[in-house]
Amino acid sequence: MEQRERIESYFRACGHGSAQDIAGHFTADAVIFDTNIDPMRTASGIGEAWTKVRDRWGGAEWFVDSFVSDGLTAAIEWSMTGREPKSNKAFVFRGSEHYSFAGNLNLISEIRQYWTLDLERLDTGLVAYDHPAHAQEKSGQ
Repeated sequence: MEQRERIESYFRACGHGSAQDIAGHFTADAVIFDTNIDPMRTASGIGEAWTKVRDRWGGAEWFVDSFVSDGLTAAIEWSMTGREPKSNKAFVFRGSEHYSFAGNLNLISEIRQYWTLDLERLDTGLVAYDHPAHAQEKSGQ
């Protein structure tokens, strides 16, 4: 599987798959580093964590907005849509990630995630940047 395909398939699994579906995109010892939470470790731990995130945020879904790769690593910008659990209000988080891959299957061995979680302002992204409309349309805004 090519790197972009791997990331997009991983995102689809995060939005609609089981913990095992998500884990299948990672090496056994994979780690996700994040600017907001402690690292997620191991493929199975990552799978379990993302199903909880999806459930917490009203069936959250993730989308690749841009992708670059040097053949060894990749970087993306992404959007996450969901619903705030108390108000059921739709929102969009945006961020950036850097990926490392392992083996000929391009399994994900590491992700470094950069984004801002502000519970007082759930729609996050670059200030004054014209983000792609598709994520806003999917969230019902």
